[in-house]
Amino acid sequence: MRISNPGFGLGPALLGACVLVALSACGGGGGSGNGAAATAALAAAANAAPAGAAAAAPPPPAPDAGPAVATVACADLAGLKIAKSEIGLATTGAVITAARTVAANGAGSNAVGDYCLASGEILPMDPTAPSIRFQVALPKAWNTKVLMRGGGGWNGSIPAIAGNILNSTALSPLARGYAVFGSDSGHQSAASIDASFAANPEAFKNWVGDALKKTRDVAMIVVKASYGKAPVKSYFVGSSTGGREALAVAGRWPADWDGVVALYPSHDAAVQILGMLAETRALAAPGAYLNKPKRDVLYNAALAACDALDGAVDGVISNVEACNRGFDPSTAVLNGIPVRCAGGADTGNSCLSDAQIEALRKINSPVPFNFTLANGETNFPGYNVLISDNGITSTSPLSPTIDSLGFGSVAPAFPITSSMLAAIQYADGFVRYAVARDAGFNSLSVDPSNPGALASGFSNFSALDNGDRDLNQFASRGGKLLIMHGTADPLVSPRRSELYVQQLKAVMGAAKVDGFLRFYEVPGFGHSVSTQFNASWDQLTALENWSEQGVDPALNQTVTDTVGAPGRTRPLCLYPSWPKYKGSGDVNSASSFACATS
Repeated sequence: MRISNPGFGLGPALLGACVLVALSACGGGGGSGNGAAATAALAAAANAAPAGAAAAAPPPPAPDAGPAVATVACADLAGLKIAKSEIGLATTGAVITAARTVAANGAGSNAVGDYCLASGEILPMDPTAPSIRFQVALPKAWNTKVLMRGGGGWNGSIPAIAGNILNSTALSPLARGYAVFGSDSGHQSAASIDASFAANPEAFKNWVGDALKKTRDVAMIVVKASYGKAPVKSYFVGSSTGGREALAVAGRWPADWDGVVALYPSHDAAVQILGMLAETRALAAPGAYLNKPKRDVLYNAALAACDALDGAVDGVISNVEACNRGFDPSTAVLNGIPVRCAGGADTGNSCLSDAQIEALRKINSPVPFNFTLANGETNFPGYNVLISDNGITSTSPLSPTIDSLGFGSVAPAFPITSSMLAAIQYADGFVRYAVARDAGFNSLSVDPSNPGALASGFSNFSALDNGDRDLNQFASRGGKLLIMHGTADPLVSPRRSELYVQQLKAVMGAAKVDGFLRFYEVPGFGHSVSTQFNASWDQLTALENWSEQGVDPALNQTVTDTVGAPGRTRPLCLYPSWPKYKGSGDVNSASSFACATS
């Protein structure tokens, strides 16, 4: 589904009559090269493959990059402008604000050769809306492929396109020779939880997804101008919000992409935010909040009950379904002592009160929506809260991050502070700026099952963020999709990813989905980081091999722990299977495990 921005009047005057052809060279910006030659080359590059409409039937994949045209030197890119007609969604054009050569640098997987770093802005229709700021890294030794990086949270900053993708220690995309690009999604903020931009309709639609298409179209023109030809392959990789973006580009603009990777995707953000509100309200109830010692009791009790269910006592709960089915804090024991406080009252840090157990029950349970969402969703499935690290006691340098991703360091209350759980920090801004349209609104007053007057706001958002429900066109043109999610993610529920794949199969048919999608879950892995099993996976090589060589990554992938027991490996198992110990062999080696469902 393609969502076009509404018109908001005339664009900024700085483009004026300059935006007449693709990449006009009139105007400043510091360009010191031959503007006329650059204009001709860029126009030729743009005309070689104009931006296509998302709704059009996708063409078959091209086996090569097409004819080469004249190229533009790095310095000559600066100051050049891109016409609005070359961008698939409504803008008033784009401008390259700076371009410079960066010398070879870095080490190991991040060692890169010389590259050109082009920075620019895509200009809005609404003069009060922020521009979309973007960067393109153009390596001297180009591998003829491009990769777009997704963002995180509410975005607001450009991803580190010269660095590595998250949860990978393999060669970075730029080190492999990819032209890499990304954007801030159409607003600027130092904090990824800042949602104040959502008060502007164009900025909000840019975040929902429009900025992805606009950035891609502009970046492709820059790539073709720099190398004289179009790329042979185009990939997208993102995590969390970036994972949601990966699914969105596959659904909304399938002709643009050959493959995407979605790590722990915050799919269907309206539903996810309602789930975050439900979790927060459960912990905000009187006496319900769990401090660190109480989280330790819960986590250690779950390990004692469930660690061995996968055949190995290794500090990782792999058989999550069995643990969720059998572990109950109200009846569990730890070292022979009941987890539940005697009589249910809070008697100290060595046990959980009835109020705390009830909060955990609510977080673990589905949240029904007693109102209509335009996307058809009827509930949030809950979190794997009983088996997750919600911020336990740890000396790891990752501990502050994990605390925030889990339950935070103080009980939630309004106004929201940075010491509270990340879920409400993320949801709070959305509720205030995008739904209630009131910066002072108390987000904790919203009942996610019955949001009253705010129901239409959630429903409208669910309709906008709905472009990934049918990936038939993406699959039909040979696109490949890899999804990975940690079973212990305390921020974005892995159950949402499980349901998403099930929903795709209901829409497209299981056989078709199984032909282009691989969905893995990693036991013990949280939201991007974990002290139990911090997952590292060579996701890009898996995607390359499947897309370019037809090597199916279904059964040949390995994931490595870089923190819990650094260097230990496990097979990366397709959901619903999980790594089961074979009964002998090194418990730190993937070869000692097999993917199983029971």
